[in-house]
Amino acid sequence: MIPTRAEAERLLSEAESCNPGPWGNHSRIAAHCGEKITEACDGMDSEKAYIFGLLHDIGRKFGVSHLKHVSDGYTYMMSLGYDEVAKICMTHSFNTQSVKDYIGNFDVTEEELKLINAVLDQVIFDDYDRLIQLCDALAGSERVLDIEERMGDVKRRYGAYPQEKWDTNIRLKEYFEQKAGRDIYAIVEKETYKS
Repeated sequence: MIPTRAEAERLLSEAESCNPGPWGNHSRIAAHCGEKITEACDGMDSEKAYIFGLLHDIGRKFGVSHLKHVSDGYTYMMSLGYDEVAKICMTHSFNTQSVKDYIGNFDVTEEELKLINAVLDQVIFDDYDRLIQLCDALAGSERVLDIEERMGDVKRRYGAYPQEKWDTNIRLKEYFEQKAGRDIYAIVEKETYKS
């Protein structure tokens, strides 16, 4: 189950009032990218993609965090009955489906880490999981970024970027370009879109 577009926008606005920061605009840009890419792909729902992009980082509502935002978002969305969004909150940070490639601090309790690992062990990625992973790698906080520019920025900030994760992001871009039959940057209006 997922919220309506209006409800998703309300949830993001409320979350930003709890923890203001650039993550809100990043989420809007991810939503824009998801909507545009799915409009170019047969068999995908652009409204669903927009909502998923908008709420993928909703766990940031609960404060400045790293890995914790994943479990917080999952738990929060499950508490509202939005299980499909909860799945995206969990999967968006793990394009290799492993917590070992997470970039950032492991600021979770042992119980939260067990939850993350349990969900990742059971979940089956679909094209919406893959899409939001890609959109997360394209979305800056002010504009759509070149995927390699975004990954390079993360690498500079954290000192590392696992090669498997890097390569998976490039494959995701190629996968959706093949599905859409067009260049991703043209689809998401990289040169013209501003949040």
